[in-house]
This record gives sequence, C-alpha cells and structure tokens, in this order.
Amino acid sequence: MSKAIIKTEKGDMTVEFFEKDAPKAVANFKKLASEGFYDGIAFHRVIPNFMVQGGCPNSKDPAKAHLAGTGGPGYKIDCETSGDNQFHDRGVLSMAHAGRNTGGSQFFICHSRANTAHLDRVHTVFGKVIENVDIVDDIRQGDRILTIEVLAD
Repeated sequence: MSKAIIKTEKGDMTVEFFEKDAPKAVANFKKLASEGFYDGIAFHRVIPNFMVQGGCPNSKDPAKAHLAGTGGPGYKIDCETSGDNQFHDRGVLSMAHAGRNTGGSQFFICHSRANTAHLDRVHTVFGKVIENVDIVDDIRQGDRILTIEVLAD
C-alpha cells in the first residue's frame, strides 16, 4: 500500500492508502497532493469526537473564507463504497461529498468509531492514519495543511 505524509501546523501524520478498495479516490487524492492543491488549505470544519474536514480551495484565500466547504477541484468523482475497508474507524480518511458521486477534493479524518459508524458505505474510505493519529485530536478549525508529501510506492 502506498503512503503519504500530511504535514500540518500541529504535526505530521503518515497515512496509508486503500488502493484496492478505493482506487479512484486514492488516485485523485495523490494527484491533487502531488500538484500542491492541498498546500495551505485549512481544516474548515472540525467537530470534536467526530471528524476534521479539509480540502476546500476556498479556505486558502481570506477573501473567500466564508465559502469554505463549498469548493472543489472543478470536477466530481464517483463514490467507491463496496470495498472491504469501508468502515469509519479512528484515523480513517474518507471523501466528503454533497450527495452520492459528488466528491472531489474535500476529505475528512475520523476522531472515533463511536460517532462515525453511520457513514459506513455512504462515504468512500480511502486510507487511514497509521502514525501520529493523536494529531487529529489537536487540529482546530482554521489550522492549515502545510503540504502533503506522497511517498514513492
């Protein structure tokens, strides 16, 4: 499985991708990360004991901050919810969307299984934090992703 390091203001988290279960979501995330799309993007939505969400390009520009949560890469990708790893556990990366097959760049990282089980097979799980998952607990609304480094396979 391939990996990436999500570098944030609060520290670095290593994630492992689930290519077998969500190949389109993984390829999309890795492409955007490699292009620098996520550099400087804020976590615009943080709900304690639920998740932290980022990936909206509107969160980069203070003049567009009021639109954070509404933007994307300019295209949509299909949901992939039938794979084996489609369970929202602590540290899981999952695609945010505004309805089936409307994901693009926004993603969230789960705090715990207790409040995220209802998302199973509704949102595409495409990876999981495997190192420094505690950083997810430290992230607050407005904290930024510095960069995402995709590691060679």
